[in-house]
Amino acid sequence: MLVVHVHVQVKPECVEAFKEATLANARASVQEPGIARFDVVQQADDPTRFVLVEVYRTAEAPAAHKETAHYAAWRDAVAPMMAVPRSSVKYTNLFPADAGW
Repeated sequence: MLVVHVHVQVKPECVEAFKEATLANARASVQEPGIARFDVVQQADDPTRFVLVEVYRTAEAPAAHKETAHYAAWRDAVAPMMAVPRSSVKYTNLFPADAGW
């Protein structure tokens, strides 16, 4: 499993629009065979900050995800909402080794 945390900070006036676009992307993303899990979390003490927690079944799945229409729609919709460029960190899952995702 490959776990990617995508860190996003949006403009305050864009929080609701970002959530709407991101939840639509997440709902479509979990239908992809290569995605085991796709969480969207919002920081409690700063609602302009989000982390997308993407759990992929294979090393190839992130590239396949970025080729989908829903990802392209999300990317284009949220680009002007960003307060700063988004960043990501990749992790290797250690436990649970097989969560049944």
